[in-house]
This record gives sequence, structure tokens and C-alpha cells, in this order.
Amino acid sequence: MDNFKHNLNMPGYMTDSLGRPITNDTNTLTVGENGPAVLEDVRFIDKMAHFDRERTPERVVHAKGAGAYGVFKPYQSMSKYTSADFLQSPCKQTDVFVRFSTVIGGRGSADTVRDPRGFAVKFYTDHGIYDLVGNDIPVFFISDAIKFPDVIHSLKPSPDTNLRDSERFWDFVSLSPEATHMITWLYSDRGTIKDYRHVDGFGVNTFVWVNARGERRYVKYHWKTQQGIETITRQEAEYLAGADPDIAVRLLYEAIERGDYPKYELCVQLMTEEEASHQSFNILDDTKVWSERDFPLIRVGMMTLNRNPKNFFAEVEQSAFCPANIVPGIEFSNDKMLQGRVFSYLDTQRYRIGTNFAQLPVNRPKFMPENNQRDGEMTYVFNPNPINYSPNSLADNRPEVASIRTPKPVCAQGTVEPHPVIPPDYFTQAGERYRGMTEKEKNTLADNIAVELKLCRHDIIKRVLSYFEAADKDFALRVSAAMRPKCK
Repeated sequence: MDNFKHNLNMPGYMTDSLGRPITNDTNTLTVGENGPAVLEDVRFIDKMAHFDRERTPERVVHAKGAGAYGVFKPYQSMSKYTSADFLQSPCKQTDVFVRFSTVIGGRGSADTVRDPRGFAVKFYTDHGIYDLVGNDIPVFFISDAIKFPDVIHSLKPSPDTNLRDSERFWDFVSLSPEATHMITWLYSDRGTIKDYRHVDGFGVNTFVWVNARGERRYVKYHWKTQQGIETITRQEAEYLAGADPDIAVRLLYEAIERGDYPKYELCVQLMTEEEASHQSFNILDDTKVWSERDFPLIRVGMMTLNRNPKNFFAEVEQSAFCPANIVPGIEFSNDKMLQGRVFSYLDTQRYRIGTNFAQLPVNRPKFMPENNQRDGEMTYVFNPNPINYSPNSLADNRPEVASIRTPKPVCAQGTVEPHPVIPPDYFTQAGERYRGMTEKEKNTLADNIAVELKLCRHDIIKRVLSYFEAADKDFALRVSAAMRPKCK
């Protein structure tokens, strides 16, 4: 036992789970400064795979949610921009399943807490499952997925007390200036919603649309609620957390039951690679938005939610959404958050609900999959073909690969090292959003921040205020004033 205790001595520097020194814990390995992430980044995989397995059986994040079925119908063909089958004709209707959720709290938490809201849509297309996984806020705290476990750890209860501690979160923010823009959204009343019918949705990540000619365009997704946006104040949120903690789940269910079907319009922003090269910021940075003046919203189609699940656990709790689930005509960009999510989400689902989670009815594609994968835990859909390898002659080399035309691959080159997201402009868009607020909204933002920030250590407060000042001097002054005791 003494020897065991001796082996637990700290080395004095950060290591991975096998005791190997870590020299960079904030940037993933990429090919070049803005290239794709690489599978050999064992630090990222070690960190993320462990994070994905921290909670069971509920989701690590987005534990509490509500779901509904519906349909999506395009207004017109989007073939000019993408060959994705479900976007080719206004006559094409695609079934969907949607899950809304809070992020940080557990399954028993209140719907009204200050939090981003998950907005995930599963399209049951003719070419397989397409998952569009986003939030109700268009930006995120960080630019690189390797920091995702850290931001979530700072928001989750402290591991020693199991109590939420806002100082932990603001400490992280004070050392992560890229989070400043997200703070201007989250601590406005957009961070305290009334219900899921009255929120917009955003893909947040940047994807790529490819048409039949192989022409690529970057794409950002926007869901526009047709019910109008409705928020509540911090005080209302605190009251409802006690009086009606499941208000968002309840109001969505009741609206659909009475035939008041929520509708959301899908819009996109598109940008060519040439246009991207002329922007003053990194268009693949999830802490940034694209100007709607320069890249106006294109109306794509309408989603209508018209049916409630019959069994919450089977259909909502066991639903699995993964940004890795794309279909022909849609590709991944080099967005570093997206690159990390492509691994993490699938890894999480395999751990949370098993190797064969895609066999569950809510996750099952429109057509029966045909491949050489067999068995595994919880298998209940069996392929009777005994030939489970390729190539083969005993089954006429079936299943054959699809004949769908695929675009030319994208070339990436550069040094493989932990590159930061560049250019590092942390404050411009945060300042622009702040200056676009009304006086009332500015005061609300400052007050919501001050309630938590004033409880933090002086050095944390000083760092956070310096970020607000870099965004807009009035922003910092207003938060400082809100933290001072009120004279009676």
C-alpha cells in the first residue's frame, strides 16, 4: 500500500492518462494553420474519449430535453448549391425528429436556467440520416474542440462539493478571451428562454455544400421560429424554476397535442472559398457570426412539428444526434469545433446507448442498411447473408458500393502541430453586438453578469472586465457599476 501511495505523487506538470507529459492542451493538431484535424492527435482523443464517458446513463451535456416528430419541405430546389437529395425539389417532403434541450443541468434540472439550448434535427432522407445539431445561440464559448471538456467542467458542479460555483466558470472565461462574444448572448435575456416554440436555432458549425458539378460553398444554418422569439427575465426564470420547472417541455407537448404545430423556417448563409479568403476574420471560427448584410439569409424550406413521441425514453432519451451524420452533397469544413464533434458525438452514443444505437427505431434510417457489419451488443436486426466480407465471389460481390458521384477530394498541406485559430480577433464582434443593443438590453446584460461576477476573486474580475473594455469601454463601465452596492 505504501508503494501504491508513493506512485500517486504528482510529477509537477500536466500529463495524459498514461502519465505522458502534455506540452499543449489548448490546440488540436491540424494540417497547416487552418487545415483539418488529424487522427494521430492522441492527446485530443485521450481527453475527449475520457470526457465522453464521465456520465452514465444520462447525457454528459444536453441531459434534459423534449422531442417531437415532424416534416420538412423545401420551398424550391437547392440544386444550384447542393446535391443533397432532400433539398432537390419543393415536392419532396422529409420526415424529421427534433430534440430541444438545456446544456449543463441534469435530467431533473429546471428548463429556465441560464443556458444555451440545444436544437437538433434528424432528417430521415433517402440517402440516410442527416443530423443538423445546433444551439439557439449562433456562437460558442470556444474555437477549438480540445477545450470543450474544460468549458463544460467549469460549468458543471464542482467535483468536491457537487455544487455549481460560478467563480469556476468566470475563472475559465477570464482565461479564454474568445468566450467574450458568447457572453454577450448568454447573459442577455436570450439566455433565459420561456419555451422551445419561441427560439431560433443555429447550426453554429460551418459545413460545406457541394453541387453536382463539384462546386463547393461554405454554409451556415439558421432556423427561424415562426412563433416569434420570447424570452424571460432572470427574475422570472428564477421564479419558474420553482413554480414550473418543466415549462418548456410541457408547453411544447401541449401545443402539439392541441394541434398548434410549431413551425421553423430553415435559412442558410453561403460563402465561396474566394469570398472566405477576403474576410477579416476566420470564417470557420465558432465564436464568430457572418454578416447578414454581406451574406444574406437564403430561405430554404419549412419544418413543422406535428406529432409527440409515444414513449419518452424510447424515442427522446434514446435518440442519438451526431454531426458526423451527413449525406451526399454535404461535407465537413475544417471548423475545429466541428472536426472534434465528428469524433466525440459518435463516441458518446456508442458508450451511452451501445454499439448498435442506429438500430433503435428513432435513430434508424429510412431504408434498411446493407453492409458487412455484424453483431455487437444489443443487436436485434439481423442480416441473413452469411457473406460478411468484401470483395467476395460467393455473393456476387454484394453489397456493392454506391454509384453516387462524389466530388473531388480537397487537398490539405502544412505542418502538423497544435495550431491556434487565426486570426485571433476576440472582441470585435462582441463589441458590435453590444452596441446594437438598446439601453435596456445593455443594462440587463450588465446586471445579469454582475450578479455572478461580483462574487469572484479580484484577479478574475479584472481579467473579465479587461475583455469587456476591449469590446466596448461602456460595456466594462456598465458591468463595473452594476457590481457596486446600491445606495439606500
